[in-house]
Amino acid sequence: MSKFRVASLLLLVVPAAAPAQSMNAEAFYKRAMALKAKGPMALMSRDLQPVVREARAAGLRARALRLAALAEGHRPRYCPPKGSKRIGNEEFLNGMTAIPSVERAAIDMTEAMTRIMIRKFPCSV
Repeated sequence: MSKFRVASLLLLVVPAAAPAQSMNAEAFYKRAMALKAKGPMALMSRDLQPVVREARAAGLRARALRLAALAEGHRPRYCPPKGSKRIGNEEFLNGMTAIPSVERAAIDMTEAMTRIMIRKFPCSV
């Protein structure tokens, strides 16, 4: 089997397994800030895609938890308005920075994303 075929098969298998995992928020934050420090050169880094995939997966998991809470008749932890857009990179990184490092070290990316969304879209009482 050629190297190309092996790489193609890995690309098919790895993303399917990735959503089941959730990176520690502090480890993610350090990787993201290291990429940010590279400026435009970060686009060439092989560290970029795993960080982007983790952020997207955490967002999807946080959304799934919110929708599950709604489906079960529970109050969700955050309440985005209909048609709300995704948060931007800077807003996301600012949200990560706002979580104290001691707390980031104790939570996964799903919880970090949820906390960012709570700040942006609090539920009215």
